[in-house]
Amino acid sequence: MRPPEGEDRPTSRLDALVARARRLVEPHLAPGAVVAVSGGADSLALAAVAGFFVRRRGLDARAVVVDHGLQDGSAEVASRAAAQCEALGLPATVCRVEVRDLGSGPEDAARVARHRALHAEADGAPILLAHTLDDQAESVLLGLARGSGPRSIDGMRPASGALRRPFLALRRAETERICALHDVEPWHDPHNDDPAYRRVRVRHELLPLMEEVLGGGVAEALARTADLVRADADLLDAMACDEAPPSGAIDDVTAFADLDPAVRMRVWRRLAVAAGAAAGELSHAHTRALDGLLDARGGTRIELPGHVTAVRDGRGVRFLDAR
Repeated sequence: MRPPEGEDRPTSRLDALVARARRLVEPHLAPGAVVAVSGGADSLALAAVAGFFVRRRGLDARAVVVDHGLQDGSAEVASRAAAQCEALGLPATVCRVEVRDLGSGPEDAARVARHRALHAEADGAPILLAHTLDDQAESVLLGLARGSGPRSIDGMRPASGALRRPFLALRRAETERICALHDVEPWHDPHNDDPAYRRVRVRHELLPLMEEVLGGGVAEALARTADLVRADADLLDAMACDEAPPSGAIDDVTAFADLDPAVRMRVWRRLAVAAGAAAGELSHAHTRALDGLLDARGGTRIELPGHVTAVRDGRGVRFLDAR
């Protein structure tokens, strides 16, 4: 492997893209940081950038390659990815996980298993993920199709707890170029070309068509929309938190009805989840039904996922355990 572009070559200039990637990554690094690596272009580019800080700055960071065991030869792919990280100066560990699909689909099951392993390896330190602007645009389109409100299109956060996504401002083509500059050959996951996955069709069919029809810049616009929507949704959630009654029940439906609907619907959801309703199954239709209790007769009941029942009781609404 030749020295990375602009490195260990005193007469060479540092490539502008590599310099930008380093600026994006550095704020997210801390002692014990874990870089999640799959062997694909995005994660190997992230490994290459993080490896610079390990080699040149003595940073305590390492790569974790999660082997899901879902494809033939997955152990070899993981081993090769770890070896490439080591060559880039980033110590690497391969972690084999067992993926259990509990009904959410294989892709979600793999993600859950992967994140569980990464959190265990990091033990509270930052976990760097290599999602790009293209991934963000795809997430927004998939969320838009669900039609479940602003939170469905607010995309991935640059930082969420231990999870950090420093490459959300980079395009997928840029991570491929970073790999080329570091003489790294990424692995191409065949699942990324399988039209059985909705995200694959969004990537290869829908987004290119939108770019063609709308004249370009669609991915950037979708990512920008996610940032704007997220900021608005965070503000409304904070307002809903302030308005949510500590008792977990609505004592006066007349006063509660005076809240702005955008805030009120969020309070309904917060109260339902706090009472034990299944957050992942609680839909907009459920919160609309709860809002209908404001004008309902006493004794009217709404059944919610997770064995929770909301009951109009006199001038208020209570949440009961229906088990």
